[in-house]
Amino acid sequence: MLVAFARSPARAADRPNIVIIYTDDQGYGDTDVLNPSAKFPTPNIDRLAREGLTFIDGHCADTVCTPSRYGLLTGRYCWRTTRKRGVMGAEGPGLIAADQMTLASLLRDHGYRTAMVGKWHLGMRFGGVKGHRDWSKPVRDGPIDHGFDYFYGIPASMNYGILTYIENDRVTTPPRLWTTKKPNRIAIDDFRLMPPYRDAPYAMKLEVAPNFKDEEALGILTRKAVAWIGDAAADARGGQPFFLYLALTSPHKPVCPAQRFRGRSEAGAYGDFMIETDYRVGEILGALDKHGLARDTLVVFTSDNGPETTYRKRLEKFGHASAGELRGGKRDIYEGGHRVPFLMRWPAVVAAGRSCREPVSQTDLLATFAAILGVELPANAGEDSYSLLPALRGEDYPRPLRGPLIHHSAAGYFAIRDGRWKLNLFRGSGGSLTPKFIEPRPGEAPYELYDLRSDIRERRNLYDEHPEIVFRLKQRATKIVTTGRSTPGRPQANDGPRWWPQLTWIER
Repeated sequence: MLVAFARSPARAADRPNIVIIYTDDQGYGDTDVLNPSAKFPTPNIDRLAREGLTFIDGHCADTVCTPSRYGLLTGRYCWRTTRKRGVMGAEGPGLIAADQMTLASLLRDHGYRTAMVGKWHLGMRFGGVKGHRDWSKPVRDGPIDHGFDYFYGIPASMNYGILTYIENDRVTTPPRLWTTKKPNRIAIDDFRLMPPYRDAPYAMKLEVAPNFKDEEALGILTRKAVAWIGDAAADARGGQPFFLYLALTSPHKPVCPAQRFRGRSEAGAYGDFMIETDYRVGEILGALDKHGLARDTLVVFTSDNGPETTYRKRLEKFGHASAGELRGGKRDIYEGGHRVPFLMRWPAVVAAGRSCREPVSQTDLLATFAAILGVELPANAGEDSYSLLPALRGEDYPRPLRGPLIHHSAAGYFAIRDGRWKLNLFRGSGGSLTPKFIEPRPGEAPYELYDLRSDIRERRNLYDEHPEIVFRLKQRATKIVTTGRSTPGRPQANDGPRWWPQLTWIER
């Protein structure tokens, strides 16, 4: 049990139930509330905004799945671990250290009942090796090893295989069959993972359970979450709050809306999938309403990164801008890669229909939850987490709400955001997994500086016009990296080497 921080027990009435709904590859423009020109309705997501607080300038911790999920759960940037770029597969040693505080362990240690339903993607260890499995052995390094009392979900993105549902630390149906990506005839540049499956390995093999169907996953996971809320409701009304982390599989590839949702949007299968996603959000909100829990439940809705690169063809074909007016998408250091929908509803505390325009991050949830509980985080937890509770309560607070943000591309390159200014410490998006830093030619700016107050689309590079701002931002980025934290406090060590190639502005 984590006890290395001061406890100041909050009254039961001050301890809300907490539900995080985390979508997968949903862009800033994939909801009506942030994009009035969206080609599909999102009434349930819009309801959260209407009844709560919208962070207009809200950001995920990274631009791809694994590092964003790490940052969300730990309040620490993932590049502080040994993973400096890219994502994990379905199988591998867990990225979260055994003694690392998470949202779940913090809340569990303060009396919460905790559960995760959905996609993990932070490493799991299975019995045996591919082709020689022992599915009777427990799964290690999953959610129940990191603060969750209960887990039901899948190991990672579907394209990495081991396609079966895991309950707690056991597979529900052994994935003894094999499959590969099949053409997706309803979506742009996509694939499917559905029967028929084979009983022997073959090229590009993915392990799969005989009863697994990609288009059923979203409904199965949501129903499991709704059932868990029902089980926890009586205890919640009696004084034991709960925490549910629901990590949905949509609208990430494969884009495979259930049959009943097909043809309902003006943006093809992707739009239909977003309509289903919104419907599933509505099922969660409906469960809270049914059990009389909505008023005392903090619902956080956000996405792990910007939209997949198919957003370009979707804009051309359907006129739908998944990133809104932002530049770039998933993997990119530009705003479209990491500025995402970020909504919070807590009717007992948060005034309805408010918005906040200050830059905030998903890493801030750990400090926010600690502040709600009235506890102080230890020096080695939430190193990049600031409390957003003053914004939730609508209190006056000194600007800014938090310190500078670090953004991080899929290839591991950095940008720093401080107020209106953003310094991209790599020329270009940094989205490709094999980019190389190109030395500038004489007279060419080595980096990109943008004034997001006047240039949200990041079109005008002001690097040469504001050398004093560039110097200040480089200094701040260096301090954030080298001291092991963004927040005030005792310096902490990053994992792995002290310097790595993507720290382009720091001399070795």
